[in-house]
Order: sequence, then C-alpha cells, then structure tokens
Amino acid sequence: MTHHDHGSTVDPASAIRARLEAAFGAAFGPEYADTDPGLRKSTISDVDLQVNAFLRLARELREQPRLLALRFVRELDVADLAEVEVAGPGYLNFRLHDGVIARSVQDALADSRLAVPVTVAPKTVVVDYSSPNVAKEMHVGHLRTTVVGDAIVRVLEFLGHRVVRNNHIGDWGTQFGMLTEYLLERRSIDWDGSAVSDLTVLYKAAKKKYDSDEDFAERSRQRVVKLQSGDPVTLRVWEGLVAKSMEYFNQVYRRLGVTLTDEHIRGESTYNQMLPEVVGHLVESGHAVLSDGAWCVFPDGFPNREGQPQPFIVRKSDGGFKYETTDLAALRYRVEELHADRIIYVVGAPQSKHFEMLFAVARMAGWLPDRVTVEHAQIGNVKGSNGQILRTRDGETVRLMGLLDEAVRGAGEAYGEIVREAIDDDTRSEIADVVGISAVKFADLRVPRYREYIYAPDRMVRFQGGNTGPYLLYQVARMWSVLRKAELLPESAIAPITLGTPEERALALLLLEFGPTVQAVAASAEPHLLANYLEELAKAYSVFYRECRILGAPDPETRSSRLALCAATLRTMVVGLDLLGIRSLERM
Repeated sequence: MTHHDHGSTVDPASAIRARLEAAFGAAFGPEYADTDPGLRKSTISDVDLQVNAFLRLARELREQPRLLALRFVRELDVADLAEVEVAGPGYLNFRLHDGVIARSVQDALADSRLAVPVTVAPKTVVVDYSSPNVAKEMHVGHLRTTVVGDAIVRVLEFLGHRVVRNNHIGDWGTQFGMLTEYLLERRSIDWDGSAVSDLTVLYKAAKKKYDSDEDFAERSRQRVVKLQSGDPVTLRVWEGLVAKSMEYFNQVYRRLGVTLTDEHIRGESTYNQMLPEVVGHLVESGHAVLSDGAWCVFPDGFPNREGQPQPFIVRKSDGGFKYETTDLAALRYRVEELHADRIIYVVGAPQSKHFEMLFAVARMAGWLPDRVTVEHAQIGNVKGSNGQILRTRDGETVRLMGLLDEAVRGAGEAYGEIVREAIDDDTRSEIADVVGISAVKFADLRVPRYREYIYAPDRMVRFQGGNTGPYLLYQVARMWSVLRKAELLPESAIAPITLGTPEERALALLLLEFGPTVQAVAASAEPHLLANYLEELAKAYSVFYRECRILGAPDPETRSSRLALCAATLRTMVVGLDLLGIRSLERM
C-alpha cells in the first residue's frame, strides 16, 4: 500500500473551504479574510455542500445577502472541483464533480492512513478516564467513562498527538480508613481475598459497621490520618487491597478491549506527598482562608443555595485532605511535570460544578496557564427500561462484568437465529464474545456522551435495524465476503473508480467524510460523531450492495470500480471501528 503525499489535500470539502476563505478577503477586503464560511453538508438532493455566511454578513454590511453572494462568486474559483450556484435568499450550493469524488476515494484507498493527515502541531494531551474505586467492583457507571475515554485516546493518537492515559483510581481517603480498621480488628493484616467478590462482601460489612458503630467510625477516621501520614501497618493492608483490585480492573479492561494497563494508574495516592505544599501555597498566597476550622478557597461566581460564596475545601478541620486537594495536585502535576497542552476529564456529568470550581481555583493559584486547555468531557448516566439508574432487582448497582456476560449470551442467541451454516463451538463462542462486547460499546458510543441513555440488551444485540454494533460487524463481514469471492484483499482492489449510479456516488461522497469526522471527534472529545458516521456508512453500503451488482457487474471496468468502492468502505469501517475500540470480524 502506498503512502499518499498529504501535502495535496484529497478532501474536496477542505479544498473548497480553503478557496472560500481566500475569496472572502478578495471580495470584501482583508478584514473579512478570516470569515467562517459556514460550509456544511447539504440536506438537499443534488446539492453536496452549502454555505450560509451571507445571511450573517448581510446584516453587518447592510446589503442584500443574495447580492453579496453573487459578488462573492465572481471571486471564487472552484470550477475544477464543483459546480456552484447562488440559491434562495443567498445560499451558495455546491455539487462536486463526480471525477473529483472518485479520484479522492481512489487516493484514500491507496493510502495507509485513508488520506487522514497526521497533525502538523501535535499536542501533549492528558486524558483522565475510567477511575474505578479500589475494593469495589466496577459497575455500569464505569462503563461509559472507560469506553468513551478509550475512544478519545485512540482518535487523538491516530492523529499524531502525544497522549498520556491517566487512570485516576480511588485508592485513598475515608473508605480505606474504614476497610483497614475493619481488617485490623479481625487480625487480617495479611488478608488476601481470592476473588473480587470478596472485596464487595468486605466493603459491605465494613460500611455496615461504619454506619452503625460511632466508635468504629471515629477509629476509621483516625486510621485515614495514619494512612495519609505513612503508618507502616496501615500501608501494608492498603497495599493488599490495591493489588487485589488491580488484578480485577485488568480483567475488566481486557474483556472490554480497552488500552488501559497498570502503567497508566495514577491513583489519588500518587499525589499524597504533594498535598501539604498545595495547601501551603494557597494559604501563603492568601487564596485559602480558615472557615469553621477548615482551609477553604472561595472562587468568584459560585454561590451556594443561600446565595453565599461556596467553599472549595482543601483541608478539613481534623487536618485531613479532601479529594478536591488531590485533584488540584493532579492538575498541577499534569501541567508542570507532564507538560500537558490539553487535559480532558472523562467524568460523570454530576461532577460539573466540582470541575468548574477546580479549574477556577487552579487559575487563581497560577497552576493553570492560558496555554493549557482543560475540559470536563461530561458523561451521562446509563438507565434501565424504567428510566431510573440501572440497578439489580435487590437495588444494587449493576456489576459491569455481569452486564458484559449478559450481552455476550444475548449476542450468541441473536447470532444463532441468523447463522445458516454449521459452525464449530469455539468459533461460535468467539463470534458471540466479539459481537456481545461490540454491542455494549457501540450502544454506549453512538449516544452523545453528555446524554443519558436507556440500556436495552435485547435491542443492542440485534443484527437488523442499522443502529447496533452487530449490524455494523455484519456489514463488515459481508464486505470481506465479496472481496474473498473476487480473490482480492482490500489493498489489492485499487482501481479507477467511476460513479455511474446515485448509490455509488452517495457511498463515495460519504467515504470522503471520514477524515473530517475523525478530526471533529479529536476537537470536541465526542466519539458519537464517529459512531454515527460509521452507522450512516454501513447503511449507505447496504443500499449500494442491494442496488449495484458488484461481482456480476455488466463489464470488467464497472466490476473493478465497484470492488474498489467495497474495499474503500471496508477499510474505512475497520479503521473507524478500531478507533472506537471495537474489534471487527472477517467472517460471521
């Protein structure tokens, strides 16, 4: 496979955008050279792209938008790329030349990166995601932060950014005082559970005692201070809890097919030694003040329910530190030691106020310079069919491993209904596993991350309907099947492409949106844009497959052109799914 010279763009929309920007300055003067043309995909048949900037500009220049558009078109030279016309009150409509679309798809197929350029300005991006708690099983709430975060990481790395994965596990704080005190009272200093379910049983028992026994609760609080100050006995029990939890986390990550490993763990304990200095700096600079015995920062613009300034507590009255302090230390570390240009926190939406205050305090302290972008990539809840937070019948939060097992069982049953030929048990089991995990991940990723969604296991494992992971995998397997019958691999199917039917043109045009879609995901940290694109692409291929004979095409040139379109779609689907962390199959 050849490497395309990314110096010449293969995306006609990008080429048109560049010429639009140049024409604004020429038509209206240099002060309009950086006008956003508002170029977007058109919903009108026979129109590919549309510009709506003139409706905006007309108010500013006090002219009729249609006259502005007509004047602008005289300066715009896109004759080699598209036909352009002024429509309605002042829209510009573009229809790309078929030859331009076809050549661009050929270029993408011949390129190892599908003509998606590596960024010329790579950034160091820290992505904080997954973040389960030690001594607790991962539940459905961790699914989205893990899956969405991993997709963001994969996309950023594909574009050439330096990505630092950060798994900010909850391995410090009040619950460890409680757990350690409970184990020490039972002389279980060298406790080593045989399964993570033991951790769950341990946590429930310790929590019950903590809630019902005030003396135990007080000893637990004191045990936290001992942990924070490095008491050897306390640390030994804590290390056992962390080690057992890490084994379990890695099982879940392997099952989900995410890229987190032990080396990405940066738990709350990582920053323990930094906390006194963080508070000291805030006190010395006058940003932290004593309030009811606790050191607090009061950033502007955060009133509480009574309208009083809300405190951001960095040290409690008993001398203990809070997770707010840890988050400040982590942010400072990421800026000063990791030299982050951008920090993305993939964390639940209910934490939005915390992050707004965190960023405000960090700016006040001088730890968050203007050159660093920080963003809270908010994650919505997963809900059950009753519209409530997903829980088991006895009111427990749904365990993530149990949820994945259920999806794989459902995928196996759904696959059994569509498979026609005899398949050995091992292959059937592997297919069910890949399809089940893809079903869970795709159902999650296709919804905007900030929205809640209903977890519907029966619907998400369906192979029909066009909006499920199994449907996408099935389309990919069909593409592989076509190429196998033609005795071709995707990279050997390169051929001149001609677009003789509306279905061929629609599919080719959609293939050109892959690069811009990936770049939009990187800019917004919103993987649903890519998931929705792949859904649309799979449906467009299905229509092409149904309406255009590929292997039985009327002549050899049309056959090789359609096989090239099939190969380009296959490669785009496989790369796109991989960027979402979804494994595809060559046979189903």
